[in-house]
Amino acid sequence: MWSWKLPANKRDRTPAEDILRAPDIDAVYIATLTDSHREYTLRCAQAGKHVYVEKPMAMTHAECAQMIAACAQAGVSLWVGYYRRALPRFLAVKTLVESGAIGTVRAVISRQFARLPELAPASPTPWRVNPAQCGGGFFFEAACHTFDFLDFMFGPIVDVRAIAANQAHAYAPEDIVVATYRFGSGVLGTGLWCYATDRDHEMNEIVGSSGRIQFSTSQPVPIKLLRGSSVEEYPVGDPPHVHQPLIQTIVNELNGQGRCPSTGATAARTAWVMEKILADFRTG
Repeated sequence: MWSWKLPANKRDRTPAEDILRAPDIDAVYIATLTDSHREYTLRCAQAGKHVYVEKPMAMTHAECAQMIAACAQAGVSLWVGYYRRALPRFLAVKTLVESGAIGTVRAVISRQFARLPELAPASPTPWRVNPAQCGGGFFFEAACHTFDFLDFMFGPIVDVRAIAANQAHAYAPEDIVVATYRFGSGVLGTGLWCYATDRDHEMNEIVGSSGRIQFSTSQPVPIKLLRGSSVEEYPVGDPPHVHQPLIQTIVNELNGQGRCPSTGATAARTAWVMEKILADFRTG
């Protein structure tokens, strides 16, 4: 049986303890930085509270496994904030793929370019590029959304090859990543993420036997369906609160009316992919 114990210096009562002890709170949303996701999830599980934790799920895949085990042992649910699994814009992409709009899916191509952040010489390191708080850099913190949604559409990724580097030396973690990967379903994928370029641009393309679908992970721009010389656009906007559709699936599940599509198990698969991509960079 898996068990855990808080370190002695963390057993004192804190504001979070009031939430954990409250009899009228059934579930807790953990929106802290990534470095504390594991600890708070374990504390919630011990208190018998269901958990909704932000992404990235944890600092490592091993921490994800501990979180899953703790919640399973406590008999509570574990959900992760990959809200694109319930967002209408992404469900529209999934519907197009599943309807056969582009035939048999062959591959996925992702790319993201971003300008370096302008940091004052004496300013503290932003948490998104502080590996001690976030687990990595912009890639680790943001690209996981793309990988998680691709997992939602095509199933688990089973093979990963990648090179990551820090070319601009503006901060410690990775600022460029090139990756190729294979889904168990047979679909292949590739991507380039560079966070030290002259512009901001992000787009994904799903390549099929009879067409292509282009969509953005980060921006609510129209989805494009390209078949031959034909281009169709699907302008599906995001709701005012992008988490709301996924939160509704959690409420439904708690009421016995369905299941939330973003769980600890699905998010741990994404954590495994991110860890594989950055493994060589992290070990020097």
